[in-house]
Amino acid sequence: MKDPRIILGGIAVDDRGSVSFVNDFNFSDIKRFYMVENHRVGFIRAWHGHEKEGKYVFVAKGAALIGAVEMNSSDPKKFILSDKSPRILFIPPGYANGFKTLEEGTRIIFYSTSTLEESLGDDIRFSFDHWDIWKEDFR
Repeated sequence: MKDPRIILGGIAVDDRGSVSFVNDFNFSDIKRFYMVENHRVGFIRAWHGHEKEGKYVFVAKGAALIGAVEMNSSDPKKFILSDKSPRILFIPPGYANGFKTLEEGTRIIFYSTSTLEESLGDDIRFSFDHWDIWKEDFR
């Protein structure tokens, strides 16, 4: 099984404005996408897993804490994605994922390797605190 991985992007800025990009992202296995926006900062949507479906996660606006964990594991991984540092997180099949919004108006785009019909037949849900990564780390 593959591990979650980050695909790095960047921002180019000049006198006209800015362009955000993730040029190394390849859409070849993407079958659909959807965008999620929570109604308030700090809201948690978790955990949602798939045995066959992979997901790519991109924060188009704001920032979010994204969690990814092998469904038979007790070792979740945490990622912070932000529009200020464009990147895409790949969550492979066999993983559950969830997120917590960190800024007002955060918008997250999920790119899926499965059709909606395929995804509905491969849908595994866990309680939001099954893997409790949501507490803030004060430093």
